[in-house]
Amino acid sequence: MSDTVSDADRIRNKRLAKLGSQPTPKSDQNGHGTSDEANSVQLPQSTTSSPQEQKDQIKPKINITGTSPSPKPTDNPFAPLGVKERTAAAPQINIKPGTETGMASRKPPVSESGRQTSRGGETLPEFEDKILRGIFRLTLDPSVRTDGHGHSLTFVKSVREELEDQRQPVRLQAAMLDQAILEAASNVSKITPLDYLLACWKRVTGQLKHHKGNRAEEKKLDVLKEARRLCMSYCIFAITMPEEMFGREPSNTSPLLSHLLVDPEDERGICHDFLAEAVSRFPDDDTIETALVGAVEDLSRQLARMTMNDDYKSYVVALRHLVRYPPLVTAIARSPLFAPSSVSASELEATTLLGPFFAISPLQADITSQYFSSPKTRDRVFITNSQRSLRMSLTTHQQDLLDIVNQIIRSDKGARDRMLDWFALCVNKNHKRRALQVDKKLVSSDGFMINVTVCLDQLCEPFMDAQFSKIDRIDTEYLRRQPRVDIKEETKLNMDQNSADQFYEKTAEGTNNFISEVFFLTLAAHHYGTESTNQMLSQLEKDLKRMEKHIEEIEVDRHKWINSPAQLKMFDNAVKKYKDQIDKGLSYKYAVQGVLLDETMQQRSLQFMRYVIVWLLRLVSATNFPKQSIKLPLGSNRSNVFEALPEYFLEDVVGAYRFVMRNMPWTISSTQSDELIILCITFLRNSEKIKNPYLKSGLVTIMFAGTWPAPNRPKGVLGDLLMGMPIATEHLLHALMKFYIEVENTGAHTQFYDKFNIRYEIFQIIKCVWDNSVYREHLDEESKVNVDFFVRFVNLLLNDVTFVLDESLTAFQQIHNLSEELRNPQHLEQAIRQEKEEALAGAKSKAKSYMQLTNETVAMLKLFTEALADAFTMPEIVQRLADMLDYNLDVLVGPKSSELKVENPREYDFQPKALLADIIEIYLNLKRKESFIFAVARDGRSYKPANFEKATSILRLKAKDLMSPEELRAWTALGAMFKKAKEADDQAEEDLGEIPDEFLDPVMATLMTDPVILPTSKSIVDRSTIRSHLLSDPTDPFNRAPLKIEDVVAATELKDQIEAFKAEKRGAKLAEVNIMDTSPG
Repeated sequence: MSDTVSDADRIRNKRLAKLGSQPTPKSDQNGHGTSDEANSVQLPQSTTSSPQEQKDQIKPKINITGTSPSPKPTDNPFAPLGVKERTAAAPQINIKPGTETGMASRKPPVSESGRQTSRGGETLPEFEDKILRGIFRLTLDPSVRTDGHGHSLTFVKSVREELEDQRQPVRLQAAMLDQAILEAASNVSKITPLDYLLACWKRVTGQLKHHKGNRAEEKKLDVLKEARRLCMSYCIFAITMPEEMFGREPSNTSPLLSHLLVDPEDERGICHDFLAEAVSRFPDDDTIETALVGAVEDLSRQLARMTMNDDYKSYVVALRHLVRYPPLVTAIARSPLFAPSSVSASELEATTLLGPFFAISPLQADITSQYFSSPKTRDRVFITNSQRSLRMSLTTHQQDLLDIVNQIIRSDKGARDRMLDWFALCVNKNHKRRALQVDKKLVSSDGFMINVTVCLDQLCEPFMDAQFSKIDRIDTEYLRRQPRVDIKEETKLNMDQNSADQFYEKTAEGTNNFISEVFFLTLAAHHYGTESTNQMLSQLEKDLKRMEKHIEEIEVDRHKWINSPAQLKMFDNAVKKYKDQIDKGLSYKYAVQGVLLDETMQQRSLQFMRYVIVWLLRLVSATNFPKQSIKLPLGSNRSNVFEALPEYFLEDVVGAYRFVMRNMPWTISSTQSDELIILCITFLRNSEKIKNPYLKSGLVTIMFAGTWPAPNRPKGVLGDLLMGMPIATEHLLHALMKFYIEVENTGAHTQFYDKFNIRYEIFQIIKCVWDNSVYREHLDEESKVNVDFFVRFVNLLLNDVTFVLDESLTAFQQIHNLSEELRNPQHLEQAIRQEKEEALAGAKSKAKSYMQLTNETVAMLKLFTEALADAFTMPEIVQRLADMLDYNLDVLVGPKSSELKVENPREYDFQPKALLADIIEIYLNLKRKESFIFAVARDGRSYKPANFEKATSILRLKAKDLMSPEELRAWTALGAMFKKAKEADDQAEEDLGEIPDEFLDPVMATLMTDPVILPTSKSIVDRSTIRSHLLSDPTDPFNRAPLKIEDVVAATELKDQIEAFKAEKRGAKLAEVNIMDTSPG
């Protein structure tokens, strides 16, 4: 050979040498009666051919001899195969004289499978000739080109010529089979050499199975084994070096690719026996491993260009078939395409090996348009059926993905680790999916991430038993032990970034187990996968509404272009383009809903979230929950492990249950509901354990959604449990009231409006459970034992009633005024008209929201005052309550009540007569409390006896159905009490005469009854005044220094002086007045 040998030649030489090193049957095994030397194939040495000359050679020259020594491997590496180097000359066959002459008699051809049994008296050479011709479909007779079944036969001319030259019988034998296979595979037309050889492989494999176990035919079995060995070897050549061996044009894809995509039982398919044999040769020939891995990579590359509309199934089936072989899985996992760390999020599903398989989804753009074409014209039945159809397709595909992943994980530790690396890559690269504004070009698709999440959910199923027997295997130190999940930039539950960084810098000892790896990866997948998609869906629905509104606004201007065809056409094109975007968004919305509203998927997701809930509760309570009950409130001990967890550990739970509560509440089981309620109450009762108020508000939202009526559940999924669970009856009200107070200041720029939405949900939960007297008893006890806490709650409640009613009434005035101005819009300029229309829409939205809050807040106050009259007439509360009621009564029936007229009041849930009746009921709930009656009478701003008379008239004449005659009589009597108390109080005030300034409260300008000294400013105020101030502002009103009610000091000496002054001035005169007696005279 030439000294200059190309890389391709070196590779070829190495492969041929490996094949030639495998043993061939010995003479005593095959019965040929010839020595090994006689059966060996030798090629003349070529010392001058260059690589280019070798490429131009067309036919091998075969030289079979019984005496010549074998050539040196360096002279001709093809010699072990019986193939010599090709030269430009025509092929020559040189056969030395043999012992037999003439042609052997022809035997009938065997069947396609080669399973014809030998007739009695058949010799081994006859069997050998017959079986090899049938398996490889060869003929030594140029006139016979088909067998008895019509199958085409390949005439191996050089083999016949060599047999004739050596005067041997013209019959096939194993010793010359390699030459015959090479010639036949090189000369096939219309099909590739690999097509031909794979069909031969199936036939020889079938023959081996047919003869297996027949000890009487061991020599025949040896013939078949040799045929099988050579067939596999040439299959490998056809895969790894088709150009060198068979003169085929090189291809950009693996020769195996097309064969992997057909059924393994097909002649062209890759069957189990072939793969098993190929894999068994990995230790001896690394080119086989490389070829198979390359084929899998090509499968992935081709699938990356497909969608669910295409024939993707064959690619998935092919990979499922291949991963059944652990050595091959190990090799695949080592592929540089498997989990390249440098890949970007947007490239994951196209360039990683498994990415294209997980990218197949009905959420691919072309698919959504196909399932939901012309979405605005489709009825609900069509949409539902389409969603059901896509769910069925996706579920089948996701099961295939799970099977593939399971096979990879179970093959060996190396492949399992690489599989976990790939999952980690998917979540770690997609942090931007949770950004406020997501650029879809920079992240993986929704369909891809949902498939990843569903697959991980299913991997968790084996360790998620109902008894939580394996929950201890979820390592609490996982995140401190070089975790695969990247949480560095994530906001923590109750720890700032610097503290968290210091905590995680200390690496924990040991190694992470598989259960922990999958658990934490699944949590992350939910956050960046399904929960991110839920978030996207909510935003998409808002965007579609905005776009629809914009279309309406655009259409208003159509008349401007009606006389200009060119401009009208441009206008129509612009509108069409915008409508197409809406259709595209609507199709995608329906597709996403179809995927997410899969009951099986959501049940599996909730099962995982149940484990997350239990794991978090065990961690924060330091108990063996659920075997041990959690006692609230929790202790003051802090868990750094818990506090340093990412917020999404709890956020994912909230998001998953909120979605299911709103869309498919029937999928939630009773056991899941129990643990969910415990989670919500635990973290609301111990709200200091979580830093983010919006995360805690999510817990309220879950319980609120759980009280919505559902089929066969009038109190919703959670209502009945909230009514009776001991932890709920004991702690729910306190937890809700505590958070009602906390949301006054959330720290966000939207906190002022957010708090009302949260408080609305709190009201609904309380209304759901209020029928249970145990709750009322606990609230009464709370008002007596935890006075300051209760007073703060009531103070905020009263503030809310006043504020939301004021805002509602202000909005009604705006609606009235703007509506009047827009009755004749033609007199307004376009810009002014548009501005006023937007202002009117905003006022209507504001009025509706605030009126809803007004109704709910007043209803809540009515419930509380009915059950807790004593608590609401405490000195710290009673005057503010009276002032609020008087003010709202004046608004509803006073001189300015005429300004409340608005068209379609029910559109805003504004029912002034019903609201008036509710406020009067609150008065009546407190009618037996003298402190309340005096408080109403002392309201110098809003108390007006005429308002009570006007309210009575309205209810008697226009709202008889809202109050009974008995209630109206009680209301009339109460008005008389207020009037008499006012007269008595005025007389007492007059009796006091001029009050010394030092006795007056500097804030309220009223006589102090319990003066206290403020520690920093040294100012003296009444205790009720400063207590009321501190409810909304924790500072000294005179110098803004921080202040708590516990810090004030009683001004005992001043109090004694005031009492003495009152006794001197008023004496027994006030005591003689019986304000509770309203009888004549």
